[in-house]
Amino acid sequence: MRLRIIKAYFLKEMIELIRTKMIMMPYLMPLLIVILFGYGIKMQVTGVRTLILDNDNSQISRKLILKFEHSKYFTTTVKNMSEKDALREMKKANIDAIIIIPSSFEKNSLNGVKTEIGVFIDASFPSRATTIGNYIQGVVMDLANDFNINSSGAIDINTRNLFNQALRDEEMIVPGLIGMVFLISPAILTALIIAKEKEEGTIFNFYSSPVSKGEFLVAKLSAIFFLVSINIFVVFLVASYLFDLPFRGSFFLFWLASELYVFTALGFGLLVSIISSSQVIAIIVTLMLTIIPAFMYSGMIMPISSMSGDAFITAHIYPVMYYNHIIYDTFLIGQGFNSPTNIFYLLLLFGYGIVLFTLGLLFLKKEIK
Repeated sequence: MRLRIIKAYFLKEMIELIRTKMIMMPYLMPLLIVILFGYGIKMQVTGVRTLILDNDNSQISRKLILKFEHSKYFTTTVKNMSEKDALREMKKANIDAIIIIPSSFEKNSLNGVKTEIGVFIDASFPSRATTIGNYIQGVVMDLANDFNINSSGAIDINTRNLFNQALRDEEMIVPGLIGMVFLISPAILTALIIAKEKEEGTIFNFYSSPVSKGEFLVAKLSAIFFLVSINIFVVFLVASYLFDLPFRGSFFLFWLASELYVFTALGFGLLVSIISSSQVIAIIVTLMLTIIPAFMYSGMIMPISSMSGDAFITAHIYPVMYYNHIIYDTFLIGQGFNSPTNIFYLLLLFGYGIVLFTLGLLFLKKEIK
């Protein structure tokens, strides 16, 4: 390849990106996605509107009510009303959960007699209802420990959370968003640049020039690769300082994986640009191929291990899963290059990039259709 040709095309592309203000896309779009989704996606449930019907009025029942009142997860109201009226309030969407403490609750609990607490949860959103149910169960179990209820159990489970001890949503969502933005932004920009030349007819300059297909693609992609490479550091600073994410791994691993991943994303955009005749088509196709997989099959919302069938296969086809595994390791775990899985996923990302670029080189025709 002739470096002077690539340099000339590189400078031309940079000037064109500045002139059309598309130079802001590699920075503006990723930062907006990370900030908006990072603050907007909350898996943790707080302020659950909880109505407690205390039919016992005992020391233990009052202690249980205090535990709910002092928890950030519940906004508690205690009323003396019938179960029927309480359910009517839930139907009106005025409350999220009803807790009914039965009469003789203290007496039966302390004497080892089986007793039950009635819990009604608004399950319009199943995942939220499951979380609320777990919260309520945790409060009740904490009360049981305080009063040594069911102390005859032979096994005491001591749970400790690893890697995200505070259970912060940001530490789960933001690393996944990094994988999302570094797939979408480079792919869209690459697809737009080449599709724009087709739409405006400037692609004929390439058809009639002695520039080879390889030189043309390297020159076109190098400008975008350079801009997005700078954004890798910008996004890292946003995640570390704006969202206060820990970083326990190797920064070199984070940088290397990100560069290989961006190279893969450029390959996606390249293939889309070859089959697209206009910028509108290029944007639509690129969004379909990037946003849904990056959100659904990256492991950010649903663990890959819990998927099955077509979803499990699709998750392993897209490179975002492999990149996200490395990103979560660098931010939360810190195994780095000591993990064979991380090294294998690096090689997979490199292979994805080579395959996509090779396909783009083969499918790009230097001729007038």
